[in-house]
Amino acid sequence: MKINGGTLFQLFKYTVYVLLTINVYLFFVQEYAAAQLQFLDGIVAGQLIEAYAATIDTFAWVILLLMFELETYVLDDRHFTRSVTWSLHGLRALCYAFIIYAFYGYIQNLIFMYGATPLPDVSNLCTLVTEQWSYATALDEYVQITAENCSILSNMDAFHRFAGMAAVVDIGGLTDIRYLAWVDVINAAVWLLVVLVLEADVQLQERNRFEGLVLKLSNAAKVVLYSVLLLAAIYWGVKGDFVDFWDAFLWLIAFVLIELNVFEWHQESLEQAAAHEATETS
Repeated sequence: MKINGGTLFQLFKYTVYVLLTINVYLFFVQEYAAAQLQFLDGIVAGQLIEAYAATIDTFAWVILLLMFELETYVLDDRHFTRSVTWSLHGLRALCYAFIIYAFYGYIQNLIFMYGATPLPDVSNLCTLVTEQWSYATALDEYVQITAENCSILSNMDAFHRFAGMAAVVDIGGLTDIRYLAWVDVINAAVWLLVVLVLEADVQLQERNRFEGLVLKLSNAAKVVLYSVLLLAAIYWGVKGDFVDFWDAFLWLIAFVLIELNVFEWHQESLEQAAAHEATETS
């Protein structure tokens, strides 16, 4: 059986989408474990986004990605009836609401990380072994302190405790965690700008106005925005947070694929307009 290049490309594209969907589960597992320590009395409704910001964010982004895939590739222009258009826009608006909500969660998580306070009278992690304490190895990642690992986790003689948690970290680890929390906030903000530009692209393309200066400005903005996102992915990779790095890498690929959809759609529109003009002239 012979598979052409177009089929392989589509297979690759939808494989990326499936992997991004799996990341929803990976983030949930990570955040669920962290929530057991951070919210000892259980999670109330108002704390849900603080506990599961990445899970909610990723789920909303996956739905939004599929909406863009439908609008920029799967559906032909003839399918865009009033009801279909309103349905797509309504579902996208709901996704944006959850994404903005998740952005608020990242900000709350950043504020929480700055609420860590010095833990007095503790100069060695091994003194915490019998009290069921945990050590923060990265953002939202904790390991229980045991007699076997207490001397390996940190050799520092001063530690900070996270508010309301039986979890500690040394100053170097706390600095790294705060940087990671900042990258989460910046990354989320830049992605909001990316979809704002992409949303404008789609709306203009639907009206056959995606050309000239508007097209150049859109491309320039996206070069800057995607560069920032790439730097965030590299930072996560360097810091060893594989899930965040993998997720960021996949999202960059996914939106490059959406950009290719928009480019192909734009080219088809130009060809149709040229053919129509040739017909009119003849």
